[in-house]
Amino acid sequence: MKAIRLVLVAAVPLAACSWGIKLDSGGQKVRTAWDGNVAGCKDMGQITVSVLDHLGPVDRNGLKVSDELDVMARNEAAGMSADTIKPMGEPRDGQQSFGAYHCGPGEHERRSPIRIQQKNTDGTSTETFPVKDH
Repeated sequence: MKAIRLVLVAAVPLAACSWGIKLDSGGQKVRTAWDGNVAGCKDMGQITVSVLDHLGPVDRNGLKVSDELDVMARNEAAGMSADTIKPMGEPRDGQQSFGAYHCGPGEHERRSPIRIQQKNTDGTSTETFPVKDH
């Protein structure tokens, strides 16, 4: 019984790590250009954000850390009048830099979708489109 309590007491601080990191109303209007396409956009500067990537000897989930960094960067970009951010590299030690850009209203919606055309072994071709645009 004591072992179960110890596990629960240890798990509570780990679960609480991201409670304070929320996408605010300004950040909701900022998109992340995961494809790196910011052609035609105005460079508004650079943002560097950081979160805890480990608690003591325990490493946090890398996907969770990346999501939190993205949320923080989007919130910061809104304060710079940017509407798009682009990762400048992978997260490292809980820190990541993003470029902030102003692409204009709906710019990402006017861009043509990514198309991938592939030749099949039987001589036919297949064209695919992404299901969800990031």
